Amino acid sequence: MAGRWGTLWRNHAASPTISATMSIESDSAGGYRLHRRQRVPAGLPEVFAFFADPLNLETITPPWLGFRIVESGDRPVRLGTRIGYRLRLHGVPLRWTSRIAEHVEGEMFADEQLDGPYRRWYHRHHFRAVDGGVEIEDVVEYALPFGPLGRLAHAVAVRRQLTSIFDYRHRKIETVFGRVPGAETSPFPDPMDSVYLR
Repeated sequence: MAGRWGTLWRNHAASPTISATMSIESDSAGGYRLHRRQRVPAGLPEVFAFFADPLNLETITPPWLGFRIVESGDRPVRLGTRIGYRLRLHGVPLRWTSRIAEHVEGEMFADEQLDGPYRRWYHRHHFRAVDGGVEIEDVVEYALPFGPLGRLAHAVAVRRQLTSIFDYRHRKIETVFGRVPGAETSPFPDPMDSVYLR
């Protein structure tokens, strides 16, 4: 896919003890790719198990989304697991159904939207043991409906909302697993900051 994606936004922060990056890129077909990495001082089995339990999604999702799991076929997830969610965005109730489309125990899984607000949403979660802990990598390929209106909505609001959601996840993951020893504070702004959410 080299050369397919053009960078819209990028935030890198690195020190000898932490690697935290995020970018959102676009492609010529009107799709986007969000890429985020984070390191935590924990064991791979523990980290993978946390993310493979759908109920933990509520823990790492911002409260302003009113996110609730309403259906989950499996705990932990496996290939083919279907998960139903309810959330609110700007007061509008939304339903979202996804399916685990890829699963490699202890390494990665991917959830694919079957029904929901996006034209396409495919989220790969990768986990890799590194010195001092685990690197968590999120790669989300997504597209919005409504053609040019969807691209305008992305530029005006959706990119910022997704950034805010993943910033919140970053902080909650640090709360659950801790920070790499000697690391700086989170390189991402506090997503609950009302100035940042504007």
